[in-house]
Amino acid sequence: MMNMKDKIEKSEDQWKKELTPDQYQVCRMKGTERPFTGEYHKTKDPGVYKCVACGNELFDSDTKFDSGTGWPSFYKPIGAENVETEDDDTYGMVRTEVMCSKCGAHLGHVFPDGPRPTGLRYCINSVSLKLDPKK
Repeated sequence: MMNMKDKIEKSEDQWKKELTPDQYQVCRMKGTERPFTGEYHKTKDPGVYKCVACGNELFDSDTKFDSGTGWPSFYKPIGAENVETEDDDTYGMVRTEVMCSKCGAHLGHVFPDGPRPTGLRYCINSVSLKLDPKK
């Protein structure tokens, strides 16, 4: 379990300096990349998807699947403690936002329409991820 002291806290100016404009817009401002445009939406390479902002391990490629939505989709995180969720009622919808538990970066949303064994679909923005390929 992650302790509060393990959390990464930086000023918005620090995040702006460390992230690209697209990464900042999604990770810090809770934006969304356009569907079918992200670097990883079609990727089948084996590896671990990490948070682009802090390097926290988020998803294993073994849990990635093609949801047809245009964003990388996973049926479970590497560990429940690696992500946090909270209700998101923006845009007149009720969704569950997914964030990195270490730095709070917005990753995407989770929906209850995924495949077995979890029935969940973690719909994640490519720009919030960095694939660490398996050797």
